[in-house]
Amino acid sequence: MSEGKKMTSSRRHHLKSLMLQIAANWIVQEKKDIEAAKEAYMAENCPGPDLGGDQAALMEFCKKLQAAIDKIDDARYDAEAKVQKADKEIEDLKMKVVELAGVKKPALKKVRMSADAMLQALLGGKHKVTMDLRANLKQVKKEVKEESTEAVGDWRKNIEDKADRKKMFETS
Repeated sequence: MSEGKKMTSSRRHHLKSLMLQIAANWIVQEKKDIEAAKEAYMAENCPGPDLGGDQAALMEFCKKLQAAIDKIDDARYDAEAKVQKADKEIEDLKMKVVELAGVKKPALKKVRMSADAMLQALLGGKHKVTMDLRANLKQVKKEVKEESTEAVGDWRKNIEDKADRKKMFETS
């Protein structure tokens, strides 16, 4: 096919149905081959029982058959027990791996939500809670200390007082 021409949808569906029919025929043939292989294996490895003879011979054959069934059943039970033990051990090891790895905490996402909206989300829509934190704050008035102009004007006296304090620390 050239690049410019495209397959029509009817042609595509026809080819698809043909491919599906061929695949279905192959599956049927494969099942028949598997069944024939099973029959050949059973005929080769498991000959039919010799049921000719008297009742005592049949009873002996049944006892042998029952013993073989019991032996196979014991082996199956032991295999199942081993599998269950292995599964339990695998599960324990998986749990230890999870415990050793620890649970990673996801990074917290920044959420823009007011305190009122958070409380409303937590308590449900029926509760109307207002949390205006600024309204509960005390009003503090700033006090302005006015220094007297006399203290500012007499700077020599302050220096002498500080010199006296310096002498106090030196003598002690």
